[in-house]
Amino acid sequence: MAEIDGNSFLRYMIDDPEAFAQNFARAIEQAGKAAAAYLKPRETGEASLDMSADIANVTKTLAQVGEYWLADPQRAIAAQNRLMHGWMDLWSTTLRRMGGEEVSPVAQPDPKDKRFQDPEWQENAFFDFLKQFYLITSRWAENLVDEAGSLDEHTRAKADFYVKQITAALAPSNFLMTNPELLRETMSTNGENLARGLKMLAEDIAAGGGDLKIRQSDASRFEVGKNLAMTPGKVVFQNDVCQVIQYEPTTRDVRRRPLLIVPPWINKFYILDLNPEKSFIRWAVDQGDTVFVISWVNPDERQAQKGFEHYMKEGILTAVDVIEKATGEREVDTIGYCVGGTLLAVTLAWCAATGDDRIASATFFTTQVDFKYAGDLKIFADEEQIAQIEEKMRAKGYLEGRSMATAFNMLRSNDLIWPYFINNYLKGKEPFPFDLLYWNSDSTRMPATNHSYYLRNCYLENNLSQGRMELAGVKLDLSKVTVPVYNLAAREDHIAPARSVFEGCKYFGGDVQYVLAGSGHIAGVVNPAGKPKYQFWTNGKPEGTLEDWIAGATETPGTWWPHWQAWLTSLAPETVPARKPGGKKLKPIEDAPGSYVKIKA
Repeated sequence: MAEIDGNSFLRYMIDDPEAFAQNFARAIEQAGKAAAAYLKPRETGEASLDMSADIANVTKTLAQVGEYWLADPQRAIAAQNRLMHGWMDLWSTTLRRMGGEEVSPVAQPDPKDKRFQDPEWQENAFFDFLKQFYLITSRWAENLVDEAGSLDEHTRAKADFYVKQITAALAPSNFLMTNPELLRETMSTNGENLARGLKMLAEDIAAGGGDLKIRQSDASRFEVGKNLAMTPGKVVFQNDVCQVIQYEPTTRDVRRRPLLIVPPWINKFYILDLNPEKSFIRWAVDQGDTVFVISWVNPDERQAQKGFEHYMKEGILTAVDVIEKATGEREVDTIGYCVGGTLLAVTLAWCAATGDDRIASATFFTTQVDFKYAGDLKIFADEEQIAQIEEKMRAKGYLEGRSMATAFNMLRSNDLIWPYFINNYLKGKEPFPFDLLYWNSDSTRMPATNHSYYLRNCYLENNLSQGRMELAGVKLDLSKVTVPVYNLAAREDHIAPARSVFEGCKYFGGDVQYVLAGSGHIAGVVNPAGKPKYQFWTNGKPEGTLEDWIAGATETPGTWWPHWQAWLTSLAPETVPARKPGGKKLKPIEDAPGSYVKIKA
């Protein structure tokens, strides 16, 4: 048998015991440094050892699942029997396999599951047993949540999230002694991989201020302004909330009506300007648009009291003022991305209520205005958890950038956490240089007042779509927003689901064009015209259900960018000679991408 052939075990034998001992000693030393990096900020009070609130939340949620099953003894016994039968079937097939019989596996991983792609997970009876035991147990645990009939929707979503985090963490692929690839790597390098990996672990804990900040890309290969965010332009205005960038024209003539892009402040704007080939900003400039972008400050305690009102007035509305000074044009077209789009929708409603008609159109990228069907982040939005976040923010006036980064990564832990944990700290390999993942790890802080307002008014209470939101003394009503709207959703988006965006369209009072892009929250938007990877669907107004809309939609290969540009141009096709940044009234402050975007959290 291949599983017990003597040669197969040679792959798991130490080649040079002396070298292994030396590398193991180095690994122990680096582990001590990692522990010191974790403890030092907690000893000085810069970080907290108290995890009781988080643990209590997990325990309380999972206890409700347990209560459902234990409330009925027969139900509990049936659940236990399902698990035991799975284990017994696995034990039986394993014994038959070791006796030389051909058997079918009891549990197979999902074809998209990258954790068990090494041939040894199938060919070696020991590792195959571990894999199947894990799959049987984890799927049983997840089914307990799915079948717990007494849970409300929010509790079920939280329980499902917590169980999946636990099962993802306990996968045998995450441990040295139960991962054949890691064992071979350790034996072939005489443990050098562990010494390298624990050195990186110590560095990443130190970089995270006592918390692990997993490196997802080779950060030394990227620099904002050097090989990221390279589109030429000038910062033409700044205050303590944002900088406003105007980009250099590349065409002789430009559309008369300027374009303002409002990115999310949860991330940095250069997701739309990663490199020349992927840059939506550069592409829009090349189409003849005069492009302005808001670059939000990476806030600290000085912005603690800055709320939605300040971000609206000192951000979007101030940028509109700046654009008029720079170009002489009163009307602007706008784009809002994610939470930047939510703020833009709030601004449109405020403008409609106050008679400000300068924003002539709005494009939304993966934006929610109605949070009834909000994405995975909604699991963090209940009264108890929001209160805990507010308590954390109260001490410093902001939420640490790594808190939001960790939350986003946990939503896709099998893609954004554990593969890098294995590659970096167990294989001891530097991650590949990837601009998108560098941006993903370039986190920003959240000002306390603003973040609290957003969580409560949007995720918790859904006030905007229901006409209950008030800002600067004005009650907001999206039905009064009658400007043309281009509303882009992404089919696989787990942050702003396609259904949530679709339903949100119905609250605007004017003409809304709903467009569905392939892929997810980022790739669905950053789908460059030069090298498009995905398709998009169109079907006119968002009426009925999303499923009906999709059934009648037209699929178009490639990016939605030209479709959007044609829509935008049809609204205001008149052209004028190209404009230089700042015009005659504003003196440029510095080159794009500006200094605000370079501030690290």
